[in-house]
Amino acid sequence: MSIMKTFSSLMKEARIAKGISQKELASLLMIDSSLITRMEKGERLPVRSQVVQLAALLDVPEKKLLVRWMSEKIVRELEHEPFAKEMLIAAEEHVRYRAMPAKSVSGGLKKILKEIDACKQRLDKVRHMGSHKFSEAYEVEYTYHSNRIEGNTLTLQETELVINHGITVSGKSMREHLEAINHYEAIALIQEFIADKRPLTERFLLDIHALVLRGIDKENAGRYRDVQVRIGGSTHIPPNALVVPQKMEALFEWYYKNQHMHPVLLSAEMHERLVSIHPFIDGNGRTSRLLMNLILLQHGFVIANLRGDREHRFRYYDCLENARADDKESFLMLIAETELRCIKEYVSLLE
Repeated sequence: MSIMKTFSSLMKEARIAKGISQKELASLLMIDSSLITRMEKGERLPVRSQVVQLAALLDVPEKKLLVRWMSEKIVRELEHEPFAKEMLIAAEEHVRYRAMPAKSVSGGLKKILKEIDACKQRLDKVRHMGSHKFSEAYEVEYTYHSNRIEGNTLTLQETELVINHGITVSGKSMREHLEAINHYEAIALIQEFIADKRPLTERFLLDIHALVLRGIDKENAGRYRDVQVRIGGSTHIPPNALVVPQKMEALFEWYYKNQHMHPVLLSAEMHERLVSIHPFIDGNGRTSRLLMNLILLQHGFVIANLRGDREHRFRYYDCLENARADDKESFLMLIAETELRCIKEYVSLLE
């Protein structure tokens, strides 16, 4: 009977086969090289997001690596328990229940997702007809609306002049100018990320946030908050700053566990979950919307541009408030409707 390879041996063999040194792998994962040594000796297991990154970097089937990793994680947790076997049997029953199909989305939402998928099929046929200028106009408009939601008073035309011509608009604050420039450059960073086919990580999310607040708040740009905050106009109280790192790690664990979801729903969930954690002192809304659109663009959809006028902004906030009260239907519907509107507009202009 063959003995299943350990996670550490799978990792080490794959690394050597790829011709990557421990130091190089550590650099790619943005961790200390001593951690790679400990992982390959079986002294330490990585977190789930690192396992996914390792699978991509070392060309190992993700499922194979995750199964081996999780089995060892379970063994380490239960090896000293007197009723380990009974615990595993009980857990198996629980997992079987959780693996059953969840309550299906509403008929209305399902219909919209079907329309979106049909539009994407049309988009895939004409995508090559889009130009840089064509995409640029959409990205400027997205920047305008996303910043407007947060109170930026630059008009669409002023936003375009600031971004593309470096013009300073009289009567507008330096912060408003920086918000426009930073957000537009954050979109470019996301486009590079997608082109490089990099795995989504906390580190990259922090890079996005660092760019959103560049020149605005040097001390807090790209860093989780260390104080308690409140969300203006909301009854929701974000988690204590001390647990934000754990909440963010759990968020990315959830993301990688739910890759089976429709991309529109997955992006909406990540948007809502991130903004509810409210991990930053400032820039949570913009960063959450950028994360949402990163996921959409990764899967070949278009930017879901939530409008920033008073009526649409209030609906957006209301839907977020409902989601925090454990009623996510209206928020998921809002994002789906927004994506449907945007992809229809995009396709009609190309066709």
